[in-house]
Amino acid sequence: MLNTGTTAFMILSTSLVMLMTPGLAFFYGGLASKRNILGIMIQTFVSLGLTTILWIAFGYSLCFSGGEGAIIGNFDSAFLKNIPFNQMFSGGGNQYPTFIFVAYQMMFAIITPTLITGAFINRITFKGYLIFLILWQIFVYYPFVHMVWGGGLLATWGVLDFAGGIVVHAIAGFAALASVIYVGKRIDTKSPPNSIPLVAIGTGLLWFGWYGFNAGSELKVDAVTTLAFLNTDVAASFAAITWLVIEWSREKKPKFIGLLTGAVAGLATITPAAGYVPLWAAIIIGILAGSICYIAVQVKNKLGWDDALDVWGVHGIGGVLGTIMLGVFATTTVNAHGANGLVFGGGVFFLKELVAVVIAAAYAFVFTLLMLKLINYITPVKVTTATETLGLDMAEFGEKAYDEGAL
Repeated sequence: MLNTGTTAFMILSTSLVMLMTPGLAFFYGGLASKRNILGIMIQTFVSLGLTTILWIAFGYSLCFSGGEGAIIGNFDSAFLKNIPFNQMFSGGGNQYPTFIFVAYQMMFAIITPTLITGAFINRITFKGYLIFLILWQIFVYYPFVHMVWGGGLLATWGVLDFAGGIVVHAIAGFAALASVIYVGKRIDTKSPPNSIPLVAIGTGLLWFGWYGFNAGSELKVDAVTTLAFLNTDVAASFAAITWLVIEWSREKKPKFIGLLTGAVAGLATITPAAGYVPLWAAIIIGILAGSICYIAVQVKNKLGWDDALDVWGVHGIGGVLGTIMLGVFATTTVNAHGANGLVFGGGVFFLKELVAVVIAAAYAFVFTLLMLKLINYITPVKVTTATETLGLDMAEFGEKAYDEGAL
């Protein structure tokens, strides 16, 4: 029986998650140098089209059709052939059409690989990136969606991930690190952001969309939905202020970019735990996110990894940290479908979360590194020195983000 309220909520949540992809484009576009704004933004926007094609053709089927206890599903629902448009989604208590769930999960598939793009900004060819986008989803993203959310291997182990600490942030962040190691450093590693206001707009859209990302992952409307919503905002806020204070004390001036980056770190870190932990735990997670992700960025700088937009430090470390904190603070008193974490006597559950996120991060790192080497045999992955010097906007696309003299 159709529940119009829940149906409307899931449509809204799906729309909010879709909005996060343009938000990410603005966030990355503002951080990029003036010569590479369009290059990074098209890498994000193109996923809206290409990933949708893959998802409808076979992505949804591989993630959510068959394969119980396995690594990947099957092709029974390819092109949604066995899903009538008016079929009700069983996982939501038969409250809304399955097509909404298909669309909701598709928005996750769209944004996850685009998170990686900030790491290798202005160093990868567009043709190489398109091949990367396709292969990475098929061989990294789809298996982990199925294993965690599609009734696959990790789900049978009892691994939990409310909205994507493992499935989204950990695998994207460590894939980003592998990409950085493969393509090497930029020629100009100190290029400043071209538009901090654009970064702020992107952060605002991401923060706004994250309510659909996390609260919507309950897949229905109940008390856990509201808990996930509030936990999301609280963690982001505490992380933003924590990052601001740390950076202010070290550099003697408050940094707007730091405040914005801290907020995103908090959002990424609370994601796996949003609907499984009490509000007080979200405060702790936010403070830890702001401090540990900040430290990770400093470590990255000292090691000389040219992760241009700090994807590994914010999303990779945030996803791993959030998953571990889920293993620490989860409690069935706030979500009966969850588990008890370490502080509530769930030592075994904590170890499961720890092992699962380490496996996910390691696999994403190794596979991405090997995949980039394979793609390079098909088409060059890294741009030439001349292209990088000129900037991808003109060299690859023949377009400029701004008229001469605008900035």
